[in-house]
Amino acid sequence: MHETRYHRARYRRILRFAARAFAQIWWFELVLPRFGLGRVADRTRDARMLRLARRFRALAVELGGLMIKVGQFMSSRLDVLPPEITAELADLQDEVPAERFDDIRAAAEAELGMPLAQAFASFDPEPVAAASLGQAHRATLSAADAADTGLERVIVKVQRPGIHEIVAVDLAALRRVSRWASRVRAVSSRVDAPALVEEFAATCHEEIDYLHEAASAERFAEDFAADARAAAPAIVWERSTRRVLTLEDVTAIKISDTVALREAGIEPADVAHVFAQVMLDQVFTHSFVHADPHPGNVFVTPLDGGDWRLTFIDFGMMAEVPDGIRAGLRTLVIAVAARDSHGMIVAAQQIGVLLPSTNTVELERALSVLFARFGGMGFNELRDVDPRELQRFGLEFGETVRSLPVQFPEKLLLLLRAVSLTSGMCSALDPAFNIWEPVEPYATKLLRDESGNFMQDLGAQAMSNMSSMWRLPARVDGVLDRLDSGSLTFDISSLELRLDRIIRVAYRAVSAVLFGGMLIGGVLLLEPASGWGVALMCVSVLPLLHALFGRR
Repeated sequence: MHETRYHRARYRRILRFAARAFAQIWWFELVLPRFGLGRVADRTRDARMLRLARRFRALAVELGGLMIKVGQFMSSRLDVLPPEITAELADLQDEVPAERFDDIRAAAEAELGMPLAQAFASFDPEPVAAASLGQAHRATLSAADAADTGLERVIVKVQRPGIHEIVAVDLAALRRVSRWASRVRAVSSRVDAPALVEEFAATCHEEIDYLHEAASAERFAEDFAADARAAAPAIVWERSTRRVLTLEDVTAIKISDTVALREAGIEPADVAHVFAQVMLDQVFTHSFVHADPHPGNVFVTPLDGGDWRLTFIDFGMMAEVPDGIRAGLRTLVIAVAARDSHGMIVAAQQIGVLLPSTNTVELERALSVLFARFGGMGFNELRDVDPRELQRFGLEFGETVRSLPVQFPEKLLLLLRAVSLTSGMCSALDPAFNIWEPVEPYATKLLRDESGNFMQDLGAQAMSNMSSMWRLPARVDGVLDRLDSGSLTFDISSLELRLDRIIRVAYRAVSAVLFGGMLIGGVLLLEPASGWGVALMCVSVLPLLHALFGRR
């Protein structure tokens, strides 16, 4: 009963926060501009968005559970959220107070079907790390398990008790909020909120399934089995379930600990170079990418003879590029090589970035500006461009993208997140690091591998253009014949719709003026004739309602 009340209170609190945010957005972004106060909304927008992000951050930290994951997810949505919000949420950490060990022990024993003293030779009650969905403890395998696996020291991840119910409550609240958002035209025209929530839900269900994480870790290890640069911890399947994961303890030097690296005789700049290569191999070679390579998830493990390797942990968030996105990315490469803005639009549609209501004319214009400024530059030239110019152009281009109904698929966003974290980590390890250097050979190889298909596509496009040119005279002649016979017609239905819309807007503008006049008149009559003044002010509500909610 207590848990039911807690879940209901949690559900209502999330909805109250969302309702308040929607009310604020509705007032400032829809109501005020209709009364000529759009400048007020524009002037206060940055501060309002920042306050909203801070309130959500405080809510997420207090509630924990899935809400921290929501904040981290939102921080990557540069395609649909303003930078004021994403920047505030970017540093939201997945660190919360540890669960009581008695509760963790009970949950682990229920999953494993035996006491911890029987499952492990030792189990440290102090957690190594505590996150919103679970926490990790050091342990030692029993002699029999150690003989079977060849391991002794392990890390045991245990999900927080009741986390599945909390995830269900939070997702139910988010789905309801997304339905609210889908009814607001200003939001639904730019963001498919229900689809966004379902993508997030799918990622969360994968992350709380430890067997899925274990399978991902083994697949990653297989990808780099013949590569001495990277490794993943071995999984102890006999002591793993959907809610308990036992894996090899690979704790070593944290990749961001430059002092410890130098003490071990390892140059941080070398680590940056190898780390970038390993991450790019995941992107371009294996199409299976660790999407959360922050410093806590990557260790540098010293080996005999002065060698070392990178060891990755936490495979709950992986980016696997589906066939549709892979085909779109190939089209994108061809379009970039040909500096074809329209081709990039086609690629974006293949990838699933563009919503049906997207105005592709505006997007093509922005891409044309991009090609005009940077399209003819090679990697070396781009590397020498003033970073401030790139940053300024990035902000302008980002504003253009956010003004359009553009929405990135979750898998693509995970890929972009991985690349972003990689670039930031490498720059921290080596201030002189330039992401273009390790990228160039991979991009060159991709273009070389695709050169055959590239020439075929160019040839097919050329044949299509020749065919259109061949049919053009006959089509022009047909149009002229129809014009002479008077059978040529024009579809002006869209123009009529626009005229009707303009007329309705004019009627609403008249209602707004009428409301203002009646309201002012009522105020002036309050003292000499209070009855008439109050009546006039009450009646003024009618034109106000028409101005606000009249048919568009």
